[in-house]
Amino acid sequence: MRIAWIGKKSPFCGNVTYSREITNALLDRGHEVSFLHFAQEEPEPDNWPKFQEVSLPFIYKSQVYTIPALKATKVLTESLREIKPDIVHASLTLSPLDFVLPEICEQLNLPLIATFHTPFAGKGAKLISGTQLIAYQLYAPFLDNYHRVIVFSQIQRELLARMGVREENIAVIPNGVDTVKYSPGYSTIKTEFKAERLFVYQGRIAPEKNVEALLRAWKQSDMGTESKLLIVGDGPLRPSLEQFYGAEYGIFWLGFVAEEERRVNILRGADVFILPSLVEGLSLSLLEAMSSGVACIATDVGADGEVLEKGAGIVLSTKTVRSQLKTLLPLCQDHPELTTLLGQKARNRVLERYTLDKNITQLEELYKEVLLQQPVHLSWGA
Repeated sequence: MRIAWIGKKSPFCGNVTYSREITNALLDRGHEVSFLHFAQEEPEPDNWPKFQEVSLPFIYKSQVYTIPALKATKVLTESLREIKPDIVHASLTLSPLDFVLPEICEQLNLPLIATFHTPFAGKGAKLISGTQLIAYQLYAPFLDNYHRVIVFSQIQRELLARMGVREENIAVIPNGVDTVKYSPGYSTIKTEFKAERLFVYQGRIAPEKNVEALLRAWKQSDMGTESKLLIVGDGPLRPSLEQFYGAEYGIFWLGFVAEEERRVNILRGADVFILPSLVEGLSLSLLEAMSSGVACIATDVGADGEVLEKGAGIVLSTKTVRSQLKTLLPLCQDHPELTTLLGQKARNRVLERYTLDKNITQLEELYKEVLLQQPVHLSWGA
């Protein structure tokens, strides 16, 4: 099958990881993939697959949204006309281009699928708020123009359906993780940081990630000198937080870790992974930690609570994150048998439901289903 993938390659975020992992796996299954993305200035990472690329011009891009240049629509249209894919899959980048893409594909008679990543709060009374609510309200009318929209959980499907997206057009395909790459194994990270017990946060350092609640709980818990907390990631709040929560409290700021081997080493050496977010979609960082056999603590937001249900991890309420962590951090520090058991349960849950292999199989089935409704494109297949 010939697939035109439209997504992000930088700056690093969950959407970037999603595009990299899915396109790598599709190539491994013998499909042809062309990757259309907003132009990249950074050096080429080692773990990106080799495929045909098209750089779309842009004015501004960030981890959250992208502003394309005026000629981006023309470049995209001409590129799709030249590639002649069987199917177009857009990993939506919160860009104005997302809204014109259905019209472009209709003109070219191309079936179009979207993955909608925008996070939400979860199962509580307020499912989403602020910018997330605006994004859902803004996108819903346009998502109904895609042949299918992929979301990560049933809760998200119901939310979009209430906003007017036809239920039959919404497919629930959870994120998947490479369980061979992210697996329990030897690590040197505890030796490096002289840690008896190691706790890890990985993600953006931004308000919606609620990292300060974790930092305050850690500082107030008096974790001692043999327990260390690694903060992996970067973002706008890092400078203001790092100056108050440093190595004197056993907290180490690693910044963004580009090298995947290093990230695997960190997770394999961790005893506990903590994600105190206020909103999420389905965190790939959480799935990577679970797949690595790490005990996981996360808030009940997005689909994260669903992933950890029935004993696969500890689920927090967003209303009292700091006070809950003040109790849980010392408990996890003093009872290694508990974190070992939780790590085993987390690994088993991923193997049951959240493998990349299952994700790709579901995706292939969705592609075939859409193509059967657009039989003219079968003649273009690779």
